[in-house]
Amino acid sequence: MTDIPSTTALEPFAVDFMQRGLIGGALVAVLCGVVGTWVVIRGMAFLGEALAHGMLPGVALATVLGFPVLIGGALSAVAMSVGIGALQRRAKLSYDTSIGLLFVSMLALGVIIISHSGSFATDATAILFGDILAISASDLLLLAGAAAVGLGVATLFHRPFVALALDARIAQVLGLRPRLAQAALVGLVTLAIVASYQAVGSMLVVGLLLAPAVAAGHWTSRIPARMLLAGAFGIIAVATGLLASWYAATAAGASVAASAVLLALMSWAARAAVTRRRTPPVPTSVVPALPR
Repeated sequence: MTDIPSTTALEPFAVDFMQRGLIGGALVAVLCGVVGTWVVIRGMAFLGEALAHGMLPGVALATVLGFPVLIGGALSAVAMSVGIGALQRRAKLSYDTSIGLLFVSMLALGVIIISHSGSFATDATAILFGDILAISASDLLLLAGAAAVGLGVATLFHRPFVALALDARIAQVLGLRPRLAQAALVGLVTLAIVASYQAVGSMLVVGLLLAPAVAAGHWTSRIPARMLLAGAFGIIAVATGLLASWYAATAAGASVAASAVLLALMSWAARAAVTRRRTPPVPTSVVPALPR
């Protein structure tokens, strides 16, 4: 009598493309955990959303012309970052106004390119929502390189980033060059969004960038610990999303992003429950009597 192999919930990860999706997603989660921590601390979520959509025209044009989409997306996101700085300096516009103008412009240009192309439906879906299950071995090398660069820059600029988060004037007095630190931080956000593009697409990338960092923020205020915990939460979200996609036959990228947001909500609920349990009850003797 032959033994029937037992199946487990993790069986899908025995498939090659699921393994590559998990490894690639984990690399993206580590990078997003580090960068997302600074995005949450500095309140740069709008910039992240704008850069994610700012990739659209570059990715669309690269797809139409047959060039690598990551290169097109990276060039488009970098152009938007430079444009935001130029509008602030030359046109004397506020940071939010500059981001808003370029956000709408790049999104409109991307939609125009997509609508002008004849057969673009499948590519447009991948651009907007990602295709984590199509990550190849060469993509893994690129993602590993992006994660290494991101971690290196975050380590090198840690002190300037901390000073910049407190006060730009403090960073200037300490000789930490706040303008260079701000440019490096915007570059990190751009790198994380471009690297996350294939995993979750331009529409959902901010979820993977923000949600794990928010979830980690409920448990620690120390920045390095928050980065480590955010990376761990991101990896859990990737694994959970891929399994949900496999068993429920849902879109993989959207499942990963939804898992990340759900994890943030669960973290908040768990932290609230722990806080309530640790808070001592108010003694009845100090409660004033109600008037009769």
